[in-house]
Amino acid sequence: MPMAGNCEAVTGRTEEPSGEGDTARHSPRDPAFALSRDPVFALSRGVVLLFAVACGAAVANVYFSQPLLVTMGHDLAMSPALVGSVVTLTHVGYGLGLFFLVPLGDVADRRRLVVAQLLLLVGALALVATAHTAAFLLAGMAATGLLAVVTQTLLAFAASLAPAAGRGRVVGQVTSGVVIGILLARTVSGALADLAGWRAVYLASAALTTLLALVLHRVLPHRADAPPTTSLRYGQLLRSTLTLFAKERLLRLRALFGLLIFASFSTLWSSVALPLSEAPYSFSHTAIGALGLIGVAGALAASAAGRLNDRGLSQRTTGIALALLALSWLPLAFTRDSLWALFLGVILLDLAVQAVHVTNQTLIYALHPDAGSRIIGGYMVFYSLGSATGAIAATSLYTAEGWGAVCALGAGFSCVALALWAFTRHGSPSGTPGSAAAEPGHV
Repeated sequence: MPMAGNCEAVTGRTEEPSGEGDTARHSPRDPAFALSRDPVFALSRGVVLLFAVACGAAVANVYFSQPLLVTMGHDLAMSPALVGSVVTLTHVGYGLGLFFLVPLGDVADRRRLVVAQLLLLVGALALVATAHTAAFLLAGMAATGLLAVVTQTLLAFAASLAPAAGRGRVVGQVTSGVVIGILLARTVSGALADLAGWRAVYLASAALTTLLALVLHRVLPHRADAPPTTSLRYGQLLRSTLTLFAKERLLRLRALFGLLIFASFSTLWSSVALPLSEAPYSFSHTAIGALGLIGVAGALAASAAGRLNDRGLSQRTTGIALALLALSWLPLAFTRDSLWALFLGVILLDLAVQAVHVTNQTLIYALHPDAGSRIIGGYMVFYSLGSATGAIAATSLYTAEGWGAVCALGAGFSCVALALWAFTRHGSPSGTPGSAAAEPGHV
């Protein structure tokens, strides 16, 4: 019998991709079933907006350092290789948090979990802001990455509260906040660093995070309105995450897409400050950070992709977006000659990455809504691995071979993702006939 979720939507209902949706796993009397279908706490537009703002503010902490690496290195007398490890360690911490912290959202009081993680994040940001040695800075950045995974806890929380028929829209809107947070992080950090130094970036973020913790404590539903979806113990919870990956082909496939697209994404954003800070541009932190404003177009893709997924167009959206991702590296290769080419490449890349990312998250959450935090957290481990790989490879390659080699690397990640989609789009697990890529009108 084919597993639900091993093929994508035929009817346009992403939560029942092969005709055996959540009802195949849960009785309508099951509390997890009831939670995923008819949440007690109604999501208003204002609450969805709050989720989006909180997610954007939290995830921004992972990216604040990218325009500041040169200044940080000079201030703390760090070698170029050690400076590059600032980004890598942040993403390593984020990856660890995704596996060890995010799954707690399925067993803990989510409201208390979110507030606790935000307050601990404040402490990590304070450590970064006051660091006077490379060791303290790196420790603070790793802790910041570890605790910034509250972003994924919030995203899974929002998805659990959304009605199944509109889950893609909610995931898309909250992910729009994540996209804007990622991209504006560079703009804000660059401007603040020029005005008050790089430490002011992390002090300001600590203040904002404290405020968000207080607001969320008041607004988010209590345990009675959003009960845990499982009674597993912590060790069982972590093992069940691995079991989900072993059982669900769609989850494994979409995780690979996530790794590849974010390796490409990180290849650009972890290294683009290097050519822009050199001749002929010699841009300031503010100017380099402002480039993130161009990429906010990706937020539009996040929202639109969620709606397309609700209509059952996930495979088509994925294929078109991956083709655009590969194409984006052509204008990016001309960055040293034309800022317009850079702008075009950034827009195409961010649109493509976010379209695939939202589609991935909406599809995999629908596999097991009662295990939403584990599924989203496990998937995002691959995101973190891809981001870390792209960051360390791009910065090292730029030093050795220059910008052209960096663009070739990013294009390589993108083309592998596109080839993977083309190879698997008609496949069905274990040789079972089915419509793994079927959509209305899609052959």
